[in-house]
Amino acid sequence: MPPSSPPGFSGTLLAIQTGRVRPLVVGGRKLMSAIGKTTVAGPIEVGVLGLAGDEQADLSVHGGLGKAVYALPSEHLPWWQAQRQAQGVTMFDEALAPGFLGENLSLQGVLEQDLFVGDCLDFGDVVLRVTQPREPCGKFNAVMGYAQAAKDMVQSGRCGFYLAVDQPGRLQAGASFQIIPGQRSVSVAQALQHKAWKHLR
Repeated sequence: MPPSSPPGFSGTLLAIQTGRVRPLVVGGRKLMSAIGKTTVAGPIEVGVLGLAGDEQADLSVHGGLGKAVYALPSEHLPWWQAQRQAQGVTMFDEALAPGFLGENLSLQGVLEQDLFVGDCLDFGDVVLRVTQPREPCGKFNAVMGYAQAAKDMVQSGRCGFYLAVDQPGRLQAGASFQIIPGQRSVSVAQALQHKAWKHLR
């Protein structure tokens, strides 16, 4: 597991990404996906269904009120790049770009084992509420370039989390946020393991 964040923590929004639905080849089949995200310059509107200009291909598993925004701790990107190198996907040590794993928000200072379902990220103008961990799928394996990527996400806990928009407004890279605790009964990391166990039964 990655190192823990200190109690009573805050964080920073390093980058914002959005994506359009495009073809993606998975296991020889062409599917539609918006997992590939590109960085947005300047402020962006955040509504109850997510970021302006962001799309989801399959609304049964992505998007909606409870999965309006997907955030990932930026601290995980070097680890994911190392996994790709170990699998021979890339021979280079270049950093993965923000949005490569499909994340809308690249955050610094918050990790899955310290953030709980129901906690809020208060940016001042925008308030986002943690709803659940990301559960990887075959599209994630295709983007990462190796078949064990989804398993690595579950086993490592480096999954990121979905957010509901409790207070719409505008966000811009560089903004700081405070964690407003919820009931704090189940962490994002614990929720991921519980969901994974249910799927494996």
